[in-house]
Amino acid sequence: MFSQRTLGESVAAVGIGLHSGRKIRLVLRPAPADTGIVFRRVDLEPPVDIPAQPLNVNDTRMATTVNVGRAAVATIEHLMSAFSGLGVDNCIVEVNAPEIPVMDGSGASFVYLLHSAGIVEQKAARKFVRILKPIEVREGDKLARLEPHEGFRLSFRIAFGHPAIDATDQYADIDFSRVNYEQAVAHCRTFGFVQDVEMLRRIGLAQGGSLDNAIVMDEFRVLNPGGLREQAEFVKHKILDAMGDLYVLGAPLLAHYIAEKSGHGLNNQLLRKLLATPDAWEEVTFEHAKDCPVDFWPQPAAVSPEEDSVKSDRSGNAPL
Repeated sequence: MFSQRTLGESVAAVGIGLHSGRKIRLVLRPAPADTGIVFRRVDLEPPVDIPAQPLNVNDTRMATTVNVGRAAVATIEHLMSAFSGLGVDNCIVEVNAPEIPVMDGSGASFVYLLHSAGIVEQKAARKFVRILKPIEVREGDKLARLEPHEGFRLSFRIAFGHPAIDATDQYADIDFSRVNYEQAVAHCRTFGFVQDVEMLRRIGLAQGGSLDNAIVMDEFRVLNPGGLREQAEFVKHKILDAMGDLYVLGAPLLAHYIAEKSGHGLNNQLLRKLLATPDAWEEVTFEHAKDCPVDFWPQPAAVSPEEDSVKSDRSGNAPL
């Protein structure tokens, strides 16, 4: 059968919180089959477990945040994207703060951590959600949609009206039957604008934001000395985010995700609408691994320059 997967051993890292600016300790631990991804606030007494589920997402203003009662963990989307891209079903994510460390602003550091821990199969079938008919949500000119597709494909179009972004690719189509997550998506960083960072800092947010963990722009240009990692980095980061947002569903999607200017909030609305439309999807497993779409087959680790930067602690975040 095509099996669920977890970590071979625990792995830990320390990184900077995007909003708090403080050092945060992150520990990823193996978990039994059918656990899912569970965030654990170990700084609270007693510790509080927060499962990654669509209905636990109640704040999407600056990032995707999950909560149970007053206990919350923010900025989970990059780590969730890495879980999705590498096919990790079950993990306990221990964190001693109300946010996940931003690392270098992409998924590459988390990919490195997952490979360091090792990914192992479990004696339980992996559950997929197969889309049976289109599901769509809109907000003005923003759109997020799921269509039937026997694999996993994401198509995204952006429009920011900013000279630096307009000079790059505005559309990307990632079909995981043809490319893998590490090569195509994981290295693409989050981005923001100087004026927004200044405003956020005045209200106590974005204290940890810097050129080491985001693409930062003024009114005209990218300020990072190294520029962009690739021509499509902006739109591919939106795909990275979407993968993390969608993986909150608790199972990989057999679907084609199509988006126009979507964000964390619309992505979560899409999942909630999906769950509220039971005839639009079905849960499936694959008795024989060869029958599972190639999109989800395990990929060998691919060492990238971004992973090397984690090893050298260039960005101030390093595995312990």
